[in-house]
Amino acid sequence: MRWIVLLAALAMPVVAWLSQSGQFGPTNGAISDRYPTLLVAAGYAFSIWGVIFLLDVVFGLWQLRRRVPDANAGVRGWAAAGFALTAVWMPVFSQQAFLPALAIIWGALLCLAVAAVRAAPLTATAGQRAFAAYPLALHAGWLSMAAFLNTAQVIVAYRWLDTGNMLPWSLVLLGLATLLAWCMNLLLRGHYAYPVAVIWALVGVYVKQSGWRLPGAETIAPLALGIAALLFLQTLMLRARAWRAPRAIVVAEHRYRR
Repeated sequence: MRWIVLLAALAMPVVAWLSQSGQFGPTNGAISDRYPTLLVAAGYAFSIWGVIFLLDVVFGLWQLRRRVPDANAGVRGWAAAGFALTAVWMPVFSQQAFLPALAIIWGALLCLAVAAVRAAPLTATAGQRAFAAYPLALHAGWLSMAAFLNTAQVIVAYRWLDTGNMLPWSLVLLGLATLLAWCMNLLLRGHYAYPVAVIWALVGVYVKQSGWRLPGAETIAPLALGIAALLFLQTLMLRARAWRAPRAIVVAEHRYRR
């Protein structure tokens, strides 16, 4: 399983390069332009994929080390599945097989969310946090927003809902994305990498929608920025609790030994 994780991590940047080269069909950006939504982020925001892929490869290399006990035994399967699904999503989306792509990206989010939570226990070592928890949480954070963006694009592509007035159902999707982000942030106790990815995406939405001509963009733009600010405040509170937690554990252990 160790080598499968590494190979899956390496597959993502390779497939991404092929996808952006047009080897599988239209690029993701071209398809997004065909199906504009109120939840799409500015183009620069997607550069975070480069950081995600790099850190995932670092995790893949780091987890090859033999350690007892193995803190990543329950992480590898979920991480490998999430990496593989992320890689598969790119050519499927380029082929405009929107429903399979939608199922794949939500599957990837589920796998990376579980992997991120399992990789970031309160007692994690510094190495575990740096080389496992951070990469997986960053990936999960970006997918937390990307999955809803993909959902919005599918709604527009198949005209499941009103595409002339996208604001009502876009607000519902944004609300659900916010709820997911807050719950995941709570589970990860404000782990920096997760909210960084989500906030990066929300700011990207703000930038894009601020200059967007779609009806409702003027409402979504400040709302996305406000949600980013609230997530930042939640993270500060959760980190403050996490900083106090180790001291409480040490005191409890000292009393128990006495």
